[in-house]
Amino acid sequence: MDHGGGEGRVVAARRTLRAGVDKSRALGHALARAGPRLEEIQAALPALEAAVRPIRAPRAELAAAGPHIDRAVGPAAAVLKVFDAVHGLEPPLLAPGTAGDLPGYLAVLAQLEEAHRFLADNCGLAAQWLADIVEYLGDRDLADPRFLADLGVTVDELRTPPAGDLDGGLLAAALGILEAEFRRLLADHSAPLAMPQPGAAAGSAAPSRVPAAAVHKLTLILDRLVANGRQDRCVSAYIDARGGVVSASLRALGLDYLRDPSQDAQALGPALELWGRHLEFLVRRLLESERQLCAKVFGQHKDAASACFAEVAAQARVLEFLRFGRAVADAKKDPIKLQRLLEVFDSLNKLRLDFNRLFGGKVCAEIQSQTRDLVKLLIDGAVEIFEELIVQVELQRHVPPPVDGGVPRLVTFVVEYCNRLLGEQYRPVLGQVLTIHRSWRKEVFNDRMLVDAVLNIVKALEANFDVWSKAYDNATLSYLFMMNTHWHFFRHLKATKLGEVLGDVWLREHEQYKEYYLSMFIRESWGALSPLLNREGLILFSKGRATARDLVKQRLKTFNSSFDEMHCRQSSWVIPDKDLRERTCNLVVQTIVPTYRSYMQNYGPLVEQEGNASKYVRYTVDGLEKMLSALYVPRPRRAGSFQIKHSSGNIASAMTGLHRSASAVK
Repeated sequence: MDHGGGEGRVVAARRTLRAGVDKSRALGHALARAGPRLEEIQAALPALEAAVRPIRAPRAELAAAGPHIDRAVGPAAAVLKVFDAVHGLEPPLLAPGTAGDLPGYLAVLAQLEEAHRFLADNCGLAAQWLADIVEYLGDRDLADPRFLADLGVTVDELRTPPAGDLDGGLLAAALGILEAEFRRLLADHSAPLAMPQPGAAAGSAAPSRVPAAAVHKLTLILDRLVANGRQDRCVSAYIDARGGVVSASLRALGLDYLRDPSQDAQALGPALELWGRHLEFLVRRLLESERQLCAKVFGQHKDAASACFAEVAAQARVLEFLRFGRAVADAKKDPIKLQRLLEVFDSLNKLRLDFNRLFGGKVCAEIQSQTRDLVKLLIDGAVEIFEELIVQVELQRHVPPPVDGGVPRLVTFVVEYCNRLLGEQYRPVLGQVLTIHRSWRKEVFNDRMLVDAVLNIVKALEANFDVWSKAYDNATLSYLFMMNTHWHFFRHLKATKLGEVLGDVWLREHEQYKEYYLSMFIRESWGALSPLLNREGLILFSKGRATARDLVKQRLKTFNSSFDEMHCRQSSWVIPDKDLRERTCNLVVQTIVPTYRSYMQNYGPLVEQEGNASKYVRYTVDGLEKMLSALYVPRPRRAGSFQIKHSSGNIASAMTGLHRSASAVK
């Protein structure tokens, strides 16, 4: 038995066994390391199986599905081509400054809008075709159900995509650029409109303040923005820009007087003159130009243009102007207020057609309503005051006349006032107001009736003269008063509208009355002094010089006393008219001075040589003439109230304007 050979075989077997164990260990380690990778492959197998499943479908079924798949993919491919075209429009639409070439920009935008419309119309259709083919594959089990489910969800999302997702928001961005350009164009032409200076030559047509090229661009932009649902934003931008222009234009006028108007009709004069000029500028130039611009920019979008202009007009403070007119209508009752009411009515009436054109739509209903209410207030108020004038004149009949014999303020005022009413400024307006008012009562009114009404006022005033003259205790002062008043009538009505209506015969009567009362005044006053210096008993006196001297002294003393009394009394009397005053003084001088001069030349020496001569010879001829020539000069009148009775008899200040002098009438 060979022990050495057996041992060798055992060693060899041990080596082999050990090598096998080592290999097993290595293989185990390798398998352990490959485990995760195998798990990944295992996880991917279902997807791979789903991907290759249609390929493993029966050939006949695959052949039948081919035409259906082609029909579904065709529209989808067309949509994908349009998507590619949309991406190609991004550079010309979004690059900075591209909107400066507006026609080119709008042409590119038109391509985008067309693509947008195509996508909006066809994306849903293409998605529906894809959905149909997914359903077809599912019904015939040509693809894995999980794969088809995921594909169905994606297709459903394609059916109703958000509008902005069709082009990735490119159209919205492009419209935003256009809107910014719209605002920029408005801002670049937003200079306020200046009011022409008084007397400057200015046509009635509203100025064009935005160049035609800019208006054309605004219109083009607006059309595109409105077409894409951005009208409200355009209107808002336009109102902000143009409303600011209107506000700035008005701020330059200085309209603070609109806020707190006076209740005194006389004090309202300057503010009302500004109001009329400012309102005409606002309506005929500022708002008319805005209306025209609004119509050009909005073009065919007429409803939007009307609403837009109404908002701009609201910032023009039209209602505030109307409230000022209402304040005039609510002012204290006063004859001057009649003129103020006519001025407001005239301003509104001249702008009537402009108001109808600018504010005729429904959106300007409040302006229309307040304008109608104001016009009615003006007409009613003016007619009420006009019809009451004659009553007020008659109520003054029993008011005491001036104590100085001057012309009553009522006479001065009414003459000037009636002249103004028949003048070019007020006569046609008053006639129109009265005509409208009578038409409301289904009555007729004409210009002759207006003239007759004014004449009745003058005649009522004329009837006051006799009543006033009889109120004087002194007949001489009564003559002076009548002389002054009749002469005032003649002087201030001659060559006037009212004088023409009254006629030359009527005027000459007043001139003749003046002459009559002047002669009566001279005769009954100063004419009574000259006989005091008579020569009776002096020419034939022969009993001696001393007796003659005594007689001269007595007559001079009597003359001096009478002269002093008359001069003192008449020093407070007045003759307002300078020419009449000078003539009257000359007549007084002619009545007194020649007689006094002759008397003193003939008989003065009898008393001038005595020590007490100044007791009898108190005046020199020149001194006497100067005293008489200085009579009847009016003194400044202290401003005072002259209250007027209402027809009810109660004293009130409602018509105190009758006391104002003609110089105060404006």
